[in-house]
This record gives sequence, C-alpha cells and structure tokens, in this order.
Amino acid sequence: MVPAIVSCMGELVERVDERDRVLGVVDRAEAERRRWMHRIATTICRDPLRRILVLRRAEQHTRFPGHYDVMVGGAVDVGESYEDAAARELSEELGAGVPVRFMFTFLCRDGVSPVWFGVHEAVITEPLVPDPSEIAWHAWLTEPELREVVDRWPFVPGGREALRRYLAIGNEDLPSAG
Repeated sequence: MVPAIVSCMGELVERVDERDRVLGVVDRAEAERRRWMHRIATTICRDPLRRILVLRRAEQHTRFPGHYDVMVGGAVDVGESYEDAAARELSEELGAGVPVRFMFTFLCRDGVSPVWFGVHEAVITEPLVPDPSEIAWHAWLTEPELREVVDRWPFVPGGREALRRYLAIGNEDLPSAG
C-alpha cells in the first residue's frame, strides 16, 4: 500500500514571470514572502446608473484590513483563467452571479508582493450579499465622488492603480443593464 501524500501547503498559485508566463506552482504565502509574482483576478463593478462599487475590507482581512477598494477578487487558482477566477470571486465575495468582461492586465509592484492583476468589469443589477469576512462596508459612488476620495481614504494600492487605469482607458462601451 502506498502512503497518501499530505500537502502542508496552503493556497496554491502559479508563479509567473515579468511577462505573466507560468514558471511553476507555489504556495501563495511563500510567493508573498519571497515576493514572487503571481496572479490575482479582480472585477470593478458598476450599477445600471454607471456608479462604481467601493468597498471597505473587513478588519480581520489578512491583506490590507480596513482599507477601501474598487476591486473584488482574489488569487487565480492553478490552471484557472483570469476570467473564471474573477467570476468565482465575484460570486464568493458579493453573491453576484453575473458575467464579467475582461478589460486589461497589469503588473503591480505596490502591495504585499508583486502581482499580475487581471482586471474585469461587471454590471450588477441584483442585490449584493457581501461576505462579512471579506467586506465590512460597501457603497455605489459616481466617478467624480470616487475621484475625490481615492487619494484621501486609505485605499489598497493595487485598487487605486487599477481604478486610474480603468478610468483612463474609458469604458463607454460598457453594456448597461436593463
């Protein structure tokens, strides 16, 4: 009888290089500790009035507790696409089962460790059911309201950068719901 192999690793992610090419599979905590690049899938949510969802992370969150963000997301699982991970995280964190649309990727070096963000957008028309272990507060802000607070409130660095990139490329072709 062959003994079962028990992994002492936590969350597994794909370690990637400067061009977002997979180098191997590693433990996320080790990737962060060693500052190895890995992937995070995120979604910027809009409502039918084109306001943007802003959230404050729960105080017990392991990364940036109590900080504000415009991105809902998390690590891309091994073998998972950015888009599939973004849809999964949106459902897990907000209870929203809506389609996500890929927008862009960028390498963010500010934060816990360098990560490739895959940024998506989604139109939310249903009531949100935030996971309280992830999200302490949320509200819909207009772009002018958000521009006013993004540098005053303690924002997650990657979320601030993603928002600037998202607004800079324009999003006029975002489908409206309804």
